[in-house]
Amino acid sequence: MTGYEAFEGVVGRTLEESQPWWPAPPRPPAGAPDVVFVVFDDVGYSDFGCYGSEISTPTLDSLAAGGLRYTNFHTTALCSPTRACLLTGRNHHSVGMAGLAEWDHGFPGVRGRISRHAATLAEILGPHGYASWAVGKWHLTPTSHTSAAGSFDQWPTQRGFDGFYGFLPGETNQYHPELTQDNHPLPTPDRPGYHLTEDLVQRAVGRIVEHHALAPERPFFLYLCLGACHAPHHVGRSYIERYVPVFEKGWDQTREDRLARQLEMGLVPPGTELPPRNQEVAAWADLPADQQRLFVRLQAAYAGMLEHADEQLSKLVSTLARLGRFDNTLLVVLSDNGASQEGSQVGTVNALRYFNGVRDELEYNFAHEDEIGQAHLNNNYPLGWAMAGNTPLKRYKQNTHGGGVRDPLIVHWPARIAERGGLRPQFHHVVDLAPTVLEAVGVPLPGQVDGFAQMPLEGTSLLYSFDAGGAAAPGAKQVQYFEMLGHRGIYHDGWKAVAWHRPGTPFEADRWELYHLEKDFSECHDLAAEHPDKLAEMVERWWAEAGAHQVLPLRDPIAGVWGVRDPHKVRRRHVLYPGMGRIPTDAAPDLRNCSYWIEAEVEVAEGGAEGVLLAHGDWCGGYAFYVKDGVLVHELNRVGTHHVLAGGEVTKPGRHQLGYRYERRDDEDGTGSLWVDGSCVVEASYPPVQRGFIGFVGLEVGRAPVPAVGDFTAPWPFTGTLLQVTVERRGGRDIDTEAEAAARMGAQ
Repeated sequence: MTGYEAFEGVVGRTLEESQPWWPAPPRPPAGAPDVVFVVFDDVGYSDFGCYGSEISTPTLDSLAAGGLRYTNFHTTALCSPTRACLLTGRNHHSVGMAGLAEWDHGFPGVRGRISRHAATLAEILGPHGYASWAVGKWHLTPTSHTSAAGSFDQWPTQRGFDGFYGFLPGETNQYHPELTQDNHPLPTPDRPGYHLTEDLVQRAVGRIVEHHALAPERPFFLYLCLGACHAPHHVGRSYIERYVPVFEKGWDQTREDRLARQLEMGLVPPGTELPPRNQEVAAWADLPADQQRLFVRLQAAYAGMLEHADEQLSKLVSTLARLGRFDNTLLVVLSDNGASQEGSQVGTVNALRYFNGVRDELEYNFAHEDEIGQAHLNNNYPLGWAMAGNTPLKRYKQNTHGGGVRDPLIVHWPARIAERGGLRPQFHHVVDLAPTVLEAVGVPLPGQVDGFAQMPLEGTSLLYSFDAGGAAAPGAKQVQYFEMLGHRGIYHDGWKAVAWHRPGTPFEADRWELYHLEKDFSECHDLAAEHPDKLAEMVERWWAEAGAHQVLPLRDPIAGVWGVRDPHKVRRRHVLYPGMGRIPTDAAPDLRNCSYWIEAEVEVAEGGAEGVLLAHGDWCGGYAFYVKDGVLVHELNRVGTHHVLAGGEVTKPGRHQLGYRYERRDDEDGTGSLWVDGSCVVEASYPPVQRGFIGFVGLEVGRAPVPAVGDFTAPWPFTGTLLQVTVERRGGRDIDTEAEAAARMGAQ
């Protein structure tokens, strides 16, 4: 008999004639450290206390005091691509993650997934004896693949991690999150006192304790990605109240105060200037008192959420110390991009409005001011506070100016870093962290992983900067390109060229700016006119880097980013059944810009029935189809504006067919009708679902997500027997991708 497994013993006819043999288990290099990545979301350069903030972050401040802070560290300006760089050590376009995991544009650089030719750290470290866990936000799987049906090939446990607990999309409700464990969805938590950050850290701590108890000799890699501080800024009222007086001084004074602290700390060079306010940000002193009050409360919710997250991280740090693993843990803390511009000029209590091109209205926000931080809102602060969060840098998340791409980075590793509280000014990028880990552990990049030839690492290890005197070491990284949503940038040898792109305009019309970062930390002095030859050299270098890393073709956000849709992913008919788990938005029936029918087959017992037949979305927006007080109802929640169509009795015992039909006329109008047992019972003029996102929260059959999308208390399951629900796109225009794209970009 031929064996397929390696065997170096001897097999004889009897046991006495044989010699057993056991393959040696994988062993890490001697002294290999535990590795912990803590990734914050949408936290600006100055938002940690140790980077100049008023926000209380004692855990992070302690790590900074015991380790290193990097003052010239950069990311990609958006979440999914930064995470792809962080885990692979390659540039985001190179691995297919040009932007969000929602995007697959039919080109190699924009696939919404990480190429199998770019192994993650978990895939590389696993064969060397490391355990690895991903906890928290993932957002590296095409969102249409995040339902219970997969495909699963880009889920965390298929990309090298031994276990996963967290959420797959880009954001989630912190009180009622859409959770996944390993390869299956979990019921949404719905209990008093629950908060996602506490849950994530507790799960991470539990993993570490179990691992230490059962395999203390093995190192581990923990990839902990918090929902904080992405919107919604959910935190308890006590956290919000303590920051209201702190920020009553406004964003202009906050910027000045933070810059003064940064200068005192040495985080920015002497003479660093504050740029003028970003476009569309008003002077704080010019705002009416009621707006100031509202805006302070929105910022206080953000600050409270950050402090709360810092408190939870103290439990992780204390666990590592208690187990004796803290000194030999390479602990890295970063933000995935700069502070977010997605709260608009006046802030928002319903962030779904931004992604549907609906301008936020002060009156709408004022009406919910006292509810900021609560579960049903999706609140985000105004642009002015994002500007302050990025002090002293220009612009925001999504942009390739400093405010979008320069971020805090703390590295703590007592066993290797001799200097405590040091600052490191060398230019580095998130793509450099995976090579740093591999060099620190002593593991080379394999030539193949799971049969896939591996592309070379594109990052540059920053391990040299850990050495004593590392602050004076010459920077090892000489060049780095940037591109996001058409915005472009290039760093080379202390210089940076950058172009901001206005959606819907030709790229040729963009104006390139030139900054000497070694002398102009905050990009205040554009030298393009003074050094045209240098600018031309930098722009030409950008095109060369773009060609080398799959950045091309350039895509305008209006139709070339949001308006591209894989034709293989558009289904016209879904038959859904009760008992199914929640279906993520991008895997649910897509009813945007079209006519459609919804038909539910039910059985009603004596005494009638009520409850939800189908619901997609939450308080922020979506739709619901339900029976209330014996009457059939369709309710459309267009980002806070409710449209209700009701009629037809559903009381008679027996089997019934209940329907809602929509005939679309244009982007804002159509005809909605309700049907009972094949007869139309009511018809009226009715708007279509919103064009950008139907809802952040997915779809449920026979019940509704919490918090409720309509005028009822979720989950409100249907009390009759629901047999199935059929949803079908019918007639009218197909998905209008340009209209959808314009909606998503309209709020910018």
